[in-house]
Amino acid sequence: MKKVLFLLLLFITVSFDSQKPDAYDSGEWFKFRIHYGFINAGYATLEIKEAVKDNKKIYHAIGKGYTVGMSRFFFKVDDNYESYFDKITNKPYQFVRKIDEGGYTKNQEGFFNQNDNKVLVKDYKNKTEKSTSVTENVQDIISTFYFLRNHPNIDKLKVGESIVVDMFFDDEVFKFKLKFIGREKLKTKFGTAPTMIFRPIVQSGRVFKEEESLTVWISDDENKIPLRIKASLAVGSIKADLESFKGLKNPFMVKLEN
Repeated sequence: MKKVLFLLLLFITVSFDSQKPDAYDSGEWFKFRIHYGFINAGYATLEIKEAVKDNKKIYHAIGKGYTVGMSRFFFKVDDNYESYFDKITNKPYQFVRKIDEGGYTKNQEGFFNQNDNKVLVKDYKNKTEKSTSVTENVQDIISTFYFLRNHPNIDKLKVGESIVVDMFFDDEVFKFKLKFIGREKLKTKFGTAPTMIFRPIVQSGRVFKEEESLTVWISDDENKIPLRIKASLAVGSIKADLESFKGLKNPFMVKLEN
């Protein structure tokens, strides 16, 4: 299960746009329950606040993932990811990555220079600094979540079409590809919700069965919130379901069960 909590968060969503966000605002908060069959493996939360940089109001997003119960005994996870990004362009200014995954730890902070297309990564664990050239519209891990929700073409995608985004992770830029699968009405604890289904293309191998082992259900409304993520692992599968939320900018389009 190494890095699974992070991957479930990461593959929720991604995109590029230069207009003011419409799908979210400060005060939005999600909590996901991650389960392996009937076993409650852990939780993940994601919230967005307001911050100030150079006398300018920006967004500060915080994602956390952690195991609970017996899962924590066998494999302890305490992950913290943060991103500071522009309210208008959505370009990131700074990211934080502080994780502990079964003893595998990282403590990093990255600072983007948007004018020079570079990012300076400070590694506090190894006491090193490294500057890396990046593409003009590159995103960090958490800021990508908010990019896709405002993608101008997200509602226009045809089945089989994909969105490709430049993402900075582990000191390099890679192409993240998100494939649209179709639409489906999904039963949730809140009622039945219309959803859009996406499949991120991931690297097969040690954790995932194949490149298309992850499936993501996104609310088919103006919020574009993640409702379910399912990952087929080398052994079995793991799910993350939306457990609770608050601060949505738009009405949640869900039909209550009789």
